[in-house]
Amino acid sequence: MPPTLPAIGPESGEMLALIDASLRRVEEAFDLALRSDLPPVQRLVSHLESYRGKMLRPSLVLLCGLAASEPPAPAAPLSDAHITIAAVCEMIHMATLVHDDVLDEADIRRKGATVNRLRGNEAAVVLGDYVFSAAYRLCSTLAGERGRHAALLIGQTGMTLCAGELLQLHHRRNFSIDEPTYFEIVKRKTGSLIAVACRLGAEQSGADADLAARFELFGLKLGVAFQIQDDLLDLTGDQGVVGKPLRKDAELGKLTLPIIHHLAAATPPLRIRTLLLLDEFSPTGGARLLDALESTRSIDHAHGAARRLVEEAKSLLAPIADSPAKHALLAMADQVVSRAW
Repeated sequence: MPPTLPAIGPESGEMLALIDASLRRVEEAFDLALRSDLPPVQRLVSHLESYRGKMLRPSLVLLCGLAASEPPAPAAPLSDAHITIAAVCEMIHMATLVHDDVLDEADIRRKGATVNRLRGNEAAVVLGDYVFSAAYRLCSTLAGERGRHAALLIGQTGMTLCAGELLQLHHRRNFSIDEPTYFEIVKRKTGSLIAVACRLGAEQSGADADLAARFELFGLKLGVAFQIQDDLLDLTGDQGVVGKPLRKDAELGKLTLPIIHHLAAATPPLRIRTLLLLDEFSPTGGARLLDALESTRSIDHAHGAARRLVEEAKSLLAPIADSPAKHALLAMADQVVSRAW
């Protein structure tokens, strides 16, 4: 069973087996699309296997495809288009991780060495470009008007998430950034790809415009909640569980929701102390930063925002017919804010 799917009852066994088999097809499509006849390139591509983790985006493509079927399909075969779109979404996600590691000067990803740590920034940047290019090439193989529509949406989403990253870079070390700007960054950088994964999964099962939009908004809210939880884990998580160094956002001057809330809620003297801490932040300042955030209940504020988004996302699925796939989507939504990795 894929790691993103929690147990949801005995009636879901057939559906979970289908998702498990389909994710193996996604991995095969992923590997085939990236295969190179050049050994140095293939070694770099093979290293990306260590980056695979939750498989959230492919799982959402498949589950939304099943949930949007009419009637809901408990274990009907998923189409080749579902598999292709799932692989494309994971490839785009993987490319952003490779590039993020360069931007964040990261040495560890999923408890292993990053590409930039092993081969340098130049190789990591070009590898990310290679994966992006392969994703768009694979997406262009989708047939018919529905395939053309999917390719256009994927291309637009690539632009959207890059714009979100550029907006975040623009606001690095901007200690006056507000919550609306943070949410704009997160919607674009993280939410957009999860949203399009849900939409395209549903559309490939014949969902009309209204139903596809409902799945898309579900994915957007889920994606923003997912990023808030990631930001919280960067501050409060266990490095051995998270699989990468903590407090990198603060070290790089990337203000996340708990810190933004804290700076707005703190008394002037406390705000000054926190600003001084952030201005020359080091790993040894982590405990002091957490104490400051706790004093303004900023961790609770961020947790609350993530939970509200998850509840809003789940409410969007209320009109959709009950099925094992729908129950899995609801369980995944809850898992977004309860996970420790």
